Amino acid sequence: MEDRPITLAIRSSNVSTASHANQSSLKIWGRQPLQGHVPISGAKNSALVLMAGALLCSEDCRLRNVPSLADVNSMSEILMTLGVKIDRQGDIIDIKAGELSESQAPYELVSQLRASFFAIGPILARLGIARVPLPGGCAIGARPVDLHVRGLQSMGAEVHIEHGIVHAHVAGANRRLKGARIYLDYPSVGATETLMMAATLADGETIIENAAQEPEVIDLANFCRAMGARIHGAGSKTIIISGVPSLHSADYSIIPDRIEAGTFLIAGAITGCEINLSPIIPEHLSPVLAKLKTMGVKIRMEGLNHLSIIPGEQLKATDIKTLPYPGFPTDMQAPFMALLTLCEGNSLISETVFENRFGHVPELSRMGADIQVKGNTVLVRGVPLLSGAPVTATDLRASAALVLAALAAEGETTIQGLKHLDRGYEQLEAKLRQLGAKIERFDPTPTE
Repeated sequence: MEDRPITLAIRSSNVSTASHANQSSLKIWGRQPLQGHVPISGAKNSALVLMAGALLCSEDCRLRNVPSLADVNSMSEILMTLGVKIDRQGDIIDIKAGELSESQAPYELVSQLRASFFAIGPILARLGIARVPLPGGCAIGARPVDLHVRGLQSMGAEVHIEHGIVHAHVAGANRRLKGARIYLDYPSVGATETLMMAATLADGETIIENAAQEPEVIDLANFCRAMGARIHGAGSKTIIISGVPSLHSADYSIIPDRIEAGTFLIAGAITGCEINLSPIIPEHLSPVLAKLKTMGVKIRMEGLNHLSIIPGEQLKATDIKTLPYPGFPTDMQAPFMALLTLCEGNSLISETVFENRFGHVPELSRMGADIQVKGNTVLVRGVPLLSGAPVTATDLRASAALVLAALAAEGETTIQGLKHLDRGYEQLEAKLRQLGAKIERFDPTPTE
């Protein structure tokens, strides 16, 4: 592929290279009073798939409210290897995919970022051929792509996997996918998004049944509609897409990050401090708010997109079962476990989405938590206090759980494995310091 002019302006942030961040450590001095307002960033999981969705359009697109994260930087790099021009200023990214010509995404980048696999749908829809490595990301369990593959095959694509690369192409003179009726065995967010994007440029109507209903799916559908796609039913179990020949430019703002908002709500609950946050979309937080209220936390709405958390005197244990939206989000399981370690009584947590999502349990136990794991269920017995300790993050949401536990613990906690934290939380340390937390990042000493 010939060299193309590329512009990539990334604002300064806590994002560093993965190897550098992995060697960095975060020191938190616990039991500091928190108070104030937290600005909630754009949703990570929306930003990544909307960046992939921009590949559907041969005209320029602008995304606003894009968080400054390691994963967003990685997605930018992947798009640039495909011939896309990226220009970033602050929280705005301009994506120019008119010269999309490379159908193969690089293994060394895709293998580190799960969401990058979603690009197979737009690439196949635009070029009629795509070669994308099997995805990577957090080690939280198997996340197979068989639903993606079967859906694309239903739309007329020939797909096979060889040496870790998914090869897909569409036969015929116009190399255009065909509309189809697709039933997903499981309401996979990734499969729903991949197939919905692919269907926007397909010939005819595509119906996706048992589709994922997550807010990020709706956000993607709204972005595609802003580009001229014909999509109905996003947010329900049945999505209908009527294919169009091409899409046009759009200027679109990403929704607030419901997982970041939930994390800061727990920060207030676990420290017993009042925190207010905005912007938020209340209905996106419904399962999280419901659990907090059950535990004795009061939530006060300050406006359409602004709320405050007012913790109770002694929070009570509760049971949690992770489920696809609108059920309790798996991404909030680890942060809630940190909170439940200090609640009165026993709590049962059942993880039904990912089978390896308890990597934070040994680390919380090092801090004095009383947790027992049996299969996909965890018993959490509330303890009077946690103690600071050296711990290591094993995945993105586990890192958030350790930060939350450290905020409430006696003494100092040192957290390793910050590459995970930097993937999903924009300026987390700065936001916590603004609330009054005593937190500091220590980077490795540079060698000569």
